[in-house]
Amino acid sequence: MTKGKNGTVFFCQNCGYESAKWMGQCPGCREWNTFVEETVRKQPYGGQDAGRRTGQARGMKAVPSALSEIPAGSENRISTGIGELDRVLGGGIVQGSLTLIGGDPGIGKSTLLLQVCRNLSAEGHKVLYISGEESLPQIKMRADRIGQFTDRMLLLCETDLDEIAEVIRSQRPEAVVIDSIQTMYNENVSAAPGSVSQVRESTGILLQLAKGLGVSVLIVGHVTKEGTVAGPRVLEHMVDAVLYFEGDRYASYRILRGVKNRFGSTNEIGVFEMQERGLTEVLNASEYMLNGRPEDASGSVVACTMEGTRPLLVEIQALVCQSNFGIPRRQTTGMDFNRVNLLMAVLEKRSGMQLASCDAYVNITGGMKIQEPAVDLGVVLAVVSSFKNQVLSPKLAAFGEVGLSGEVRAVSQARQRVAEAEKLGFETCIVPYVCAEDCRKNSGIEIIGVRTVQEVMGWLRE
Repeated sequence: MTKGKNGTVFFCQNCGYESAKWMGQCPGCREWNTFVEETVRKQPYGGQDAGRRTGQARGMKAVPSALSEIPAGSENRISTGIGELDRVLGGGIVQGSLTLIGGDPGIGKSTLLLQVCRNLSAEGHKVLYISGEESLPQIKMRADRIGQFTDRMLLLCETDLDEIAEVIRSQRPEAVVIDSIQTMYNENVSAAPGSVSQVRESTGILLQLAKGLGVSVLIVGHVTKEGTVAGPRVLEHMVDAVLYFEGDRYASYRILRGVKNRFGSTNEIGVFEMQERGLTEVLNASEYMLNGRPEDASGSVVACTMEGTRPLLVEIQALVCQSNFGIPRRQTTGMDFNRVNLLMAVLEKRSGMQLASCDAYVNITGGMKIQEPAVDLGVVLAVVSSFKNQVLSPKLAAFGEVGLSGEVRAVSQARQRVAEAEKLGFETCIVPYVCAEDCRKNSGIEIIGVRTVQEVMGWLRE
């Protein structure tokens, strides 16, 4: 298309694939019914507008550098003043980084970032908070609830990316918050704000500003009904870190999970509690997750999972009862449905338990969503406990992966899991047999190593 000419194209909402016509299945990501129609105005790549956006003078040439000539050094980080957030980020905000924070509406994304701005400005860092959703008085009301702010904290209500870029270049803040990326608008793209092309172009401009000026940019992103960040998947590939807020918006706890981090480990979590003055850190997450655990109740077992480098104890609840229908009902919360069905099939085949005519409900308390197979042994114990109506010791913890042959396989970082259980007062821990010897080193609790599900059943009969 020529410059200034409008045209209609179709974008995949999942991966950003562009097509001249609508297609039922995206050739890029193979998802169905994800194409949306948008009217765009094409601009020649590298033209005057592109040069103005990047702030580079025309005629500058890129010069490659030898890898051996690049000085080695650690990245320059700024502490947010919130220990749980620093843990997820890998130690703090990296200078010149672009971080995306997503989550359900009302879960606390804006509140957390406003607290980060307060802490950074109190340490003497210049911070710019840009909102496209709220007015200045609205932000002021929320800020007064959080605490006192210094004059290093600047507010701007604007959605035009060109105006925002000029303010960032003139003010030169150390950190910028964009709330939210779906409200940003670039006049060179004729599509509506929040569309695939607008989100992609706006993120590209912010990426150039972050890398070119060394400004740390934090972006708030809306999520879809599936829980992923709205917009093309390429948005997550462009940024340096992607953080997701999890948890029920009506509950007091919040879980911040890092799913991508170029400057640290992934799958780290931070646990927060929503209070009147904002989000507060939960330093002992395992103890917090086990609060309110029932006493003398069958079907309740504590398992230990690893979230990044942090061991976390969670309660697994199971309810198994006879079905009143021809097809038994199975339901899970916080765990993969197919994984629970697989474990119940293993129990029926390898241990002779008659579960085919039973309804089964499995729940991970605390709102956690766990994908790690190390909780398999905890699910098995909970199902058996409920089926036999046998109460297990409240001082018992378990972890281990269960295979299709009924074997209990090893898991990583077993000693850290046992240490976390010992710290919270547990007296017995059932672990894979191959990990038992290593777990007994410097451990003050009883370690029971099991090879198969049959051995677990035999231990329960004793």
